[in-house]
Amino acid sequence: MKITILGAGNMGTWFANQLKSEHEIGVYDSNIEKANRISGVRIFGELAEIEDFQTEILINAVSIQNTVLAFESVTSYLPEDCIIADIMSVKGKINEFYDGCNFRFVSIHPMFGPTFTEIDQMGEENIIFIRESCFEGSLFFRDFFQGLGLRIFEYSFDEHDQLIAYSLSLPFASSLVFAANMDSSTVPGTTFKKHHEIAKGLLSEEDALLSEILFNPYSLSQLEKVTNKLEFLKHVIRQRDFDEAHKFFDRLRKNI
Repeated sequence: MKITILGAGNMGTWFANQLKSEHEIGVYDSNIEKANRISGVRIFGELAEIEDFQTEILINAVSIQNTVLAFESVTSYLPEDCIIADIMSVKGKINEFYDGCNFRFVSIHPMFGPTFTEIDQMGEENIIFIRESCFEGSLFFRDFFQGLGLRIFEYSFDEHDQLIAYSLSLPFASSLVFAANMDSSTVPGTTFKKHHEIAKGLLSEEDALLSEILFNPYSLSQLEKVTNKLEFLKHVIRQRDFDEAHKFFDRLRKNI
């Protein structure tokens, strides 16, 4: 199958390397030097070169703020029966673009970062499919991800963004606040070391990805829950209220 990938960042490169053994892959990035780092694929110097490739599936792996623009800039070079796909971590209003275009689409979200994940441990990772995606495209990507052992989940566009605010915005914010308060003179204990490794891994991701997750419209409601709980914890500490602290710990144990 002929697959074109827009964007040669972490995810675009990962898709190219995973798919090139069984498919003919073409890659375009506005920074051609990034695209040239990927071996064994065709590199497009200009978007117009994609037209002759006769793309069957287009994977849009650019940043969220540029996803729709990238789609709009390339669709005139695609066959009418091409399936277009996004991997956006926050879907936002991409469904409005799909409603207005004439292409079948697949919207997925790999719930892992290539800088975080070892390929031989993919069975521990998850992938989300948007329910409104077309059957043929979903089948292709399901076969691909199931071959890697990933667990597959399905949500609507809106359900996805609400879930992401809880499952990503919340831990991202917690790790960022932890990192903001790190002191190089600290002698770390075991728990500190674990949190440090998580924060270090998170901050190895691209700034665009971190911003996209945090700017999810549902993120603020999750962060308000965090600040409310922190205020409650500060109150318990000020009062040295052991009974309330024990009740609080019990609730947390039930939560996890």
